[in-house]
Amino acid sequence: MRMGFRKSLAAGLAATLSIPAFAAPLPRPPAFAMCAACHKTQPGASSPMGPNLWGVGGRKPASLTGYTFSPALQKLQQPWTRATLIAFITDPRKIAPGNRMAYAGQKDPAVAAALADYMLSLK
Repeated sequence: MRMGFRKSLAAGLAATLSIPAFAAPLPRPPAFAMCAACHKTQPGASSPMGPNLWGVGGRKPASLTGYTFSPALQKLQQPWTRATLIAFITDPRKIAPGNRMAYAGQKDPAVAAALADYMLSLK
C-alpha cells in the first residue's frame, strides 16, 4: 500500500510540474494611473481611448486589432521590448512624431522603466 501511495504522489507531482507556470503581472506602479485613464490592461478588454496594453510585449506597434492607430505609430516597425517601451514612455513624440497620444512623456528613468516592466508583465 505504501508503494501505491508513492507512485500516486509521484504521478500527481509529475502532472503538476508539466503544467506551464504563468506569472501574474507585476503590481501596477502608481505612475500608471495616468496611463489607465486611456489604456486597459485586461485580456480582451475593449480599446475605446487607447489600445489595450495586455500582451504588448513583443507585439509590433499599431498591430492590435480593433483599434485605429495614428499613421505615426503605424510607421514603427520594431516590436515593443523593454528598451523600445522605455524610449516611447520617456518621449513619445520623439519616437513617433505626430502620434495622437496626449502624453508628454516620463522624464524619470526609474519610473519609465517601472512602467515598461509592468507593461511587459501583462501576458
